[in-house]
Amino acid sequence: MAQIKAKHKAPTLKPDDLARGDVTGIIGMVGNKLIGSLSITFSKPAILEITKRMLGEEVPDINDTVTDLVGEITNMVTGGAKKLLAEAGHDFNMATPTVVTGVEHEICHKAQNQVIQIPFESSHGPFYVEISFEDIK
Repeated sequence: MAQIKAKHKAPTLKPDDLARGDVTGIIGMVGNKLIGSLSITFSKPAILEITKRMLGEEVPDINDTVTDLVGEITNMVTGGAKKLLAEAGHDFNMATPTVVTGVEHEICHKAQNQVIQIPFESSHGPFYVEISFEDIK
């Protein structure tokens, strides 16, 4: 939708709760067997370019328009993940996304398990997708 090509790098286990970018959308997912969350963190240059391309609006800094868009992108990506997980037998309810901004903000995932981080590179800067799930006890 943003007409930006991005290449993913190898997934890694994230060693801490610090965001690697400037704005993050996170959404909780609860199912019968699993609880977890998915987040997307964008660097400022990447999200400003995505905003420009998706909304046709150039913004000089992260503002309400940008954070609203990050929430919508988080919904779209999580919806796609939810569909794939449903095909594998895992049905989830999704919460409303929360958006957090700021340099080195913390990302608090629902599950207590390790967080898998998938870095992406684009010509306008990096962004990261993170997921974490655990069995419901």
